[in-house]
Amino acid sequence: MNWRELLVRFALVFFCLALWPKGGIYLGVGMLTFAWLVDGGMSRCSGLLKEPLIAGILVFCAIWLLGLLWGDFAAITQGKWRKYFLLLAFIPLFSLLNRERLPWAAGALLSGYLGMVVLGGYQWVAQGMQGIPLLDMSYLSYSATLGTGVILAVFLGWEALSAGKKIQSVLLWFAALLLLFLQLNQSARGLLIATLAALLLMIVLRYRREWKRLAGGLTFIMLAVGLFAANSDVFQERLQQVHVDLQSFQQGVYATSAGYRLAMWDVGLHGIAEKPLLGHGSGMAEKYFEDTIATYKQGIYRDLPEFQNTAHYHNELIEIGMNLGILGVLAFGFLLWSWFQSFKRHNLLLPGSAIVCFVFMAGWTDTFLLYSRIPSFLLAVTAITIGWQKYQNTSDTVDLKQG
Repeated sequence: MNWRELLVRFALVFFCLALWPKGGIYLGVGMLTFAWLVDGGMSRCSGLLKEPLIAGILVFCAIWLLGLLWGDFAAITQGKWRKYFLLLAFIPLFSLLNRERLPWAAGALLSGYLGMVVLGGYQWVAQGMQGIPLLDMSYLSYSATLGTGVILAVFLGWEALSAGKKIQSVLLWFAALLLLFLQLNQSARGLLIATLAALLLMIVLRYRREWKRLAGGLTFIMLAVGLFAANSDVFQERLQQVHVDLQSFQQGVYATSAGYRLAMWDVGLHGIAEKPLLGHGSGMAEKYFEDTIATYKQGIYRDLPEFQNTAHYHNELIEIGMNLGILGVLAFGFLLWSWFQSFKRHNLLLPGSAIVCFVFMAGWTDTFLLYSRIPSFLLAVTAITIGWQKYQNTSDTVDLKQG
């Protein structure tokens, strides 16, 4: 094994482990990009464009760059919108993976994920804290990682069952229930709904021609969620808080979790209506909110920055629409379609449908793609899953020819 191969394998492992510490993703992307260039990645660019997800990422990021042309230069360097460019990490990651490197990346990704889940579970059980303070991971990010784990564990359980490995499938489904239980004890309501929507979609697609199993699967999930929710003080508190927040909003009190989101969406939709085609320009969304609330609807939202710093619009479509208008929303839709197509072309309909559904649904209550850690994790899962499927099919074809 030469030094170049060692560098590539180190970069893959480092990237997968660097997803979780605060700021580690940037070091991971840098190392991954450097290894890709050393490995001659630029010479493989033409072939990479054939992968739908890579085309979707490039178009999406290109539109954000284009949006700089009609934005305010003073606002370009502000805000979180630049995190969308972390999606580009998929290009070197996908390009570097081959049969020999795949186990290294998969092992590192699984090890890092399990360590993060255990650490978060310990924080909740032993200290009654949500999220992972040690990693500066909020309850939202932790809940998102738990949700993606639920989806993947259920899918892998089906795969193990199809291979005749019943014990492994039962263990994986038990792990999925454990992750779902942990997620129900985090305060992220929107991400929980996204997880359940993706899970139900997978069950429907899996058993759409087997009515008894479909009914049984849906019933089991609903009973499990109901049981977990009934025994979760966190879930009960958040459910009650929604009711209280909505009542406060109707009374003109907007400094609450739900009220703040509704106010942001109100201003955001107003801003999109002003410039529906191209938006206000990349990086302009936050500045627009703070400039507008002083006069919009007689200034009823003017005090909201004191309640929470303006960072984003808590909705992926509104956030993108504010910056880039319909053009940006179409680019986002193309990104999700391309993501699904990459799974579909490798016969991975179930995980592809679930992951895209999860990303879309999670974006209804937050700007999910700006989380940095979780989208990068999902892209790593995508690259490794596609690679595993591709090389497994290649091995099967070789075995058939030899037989």
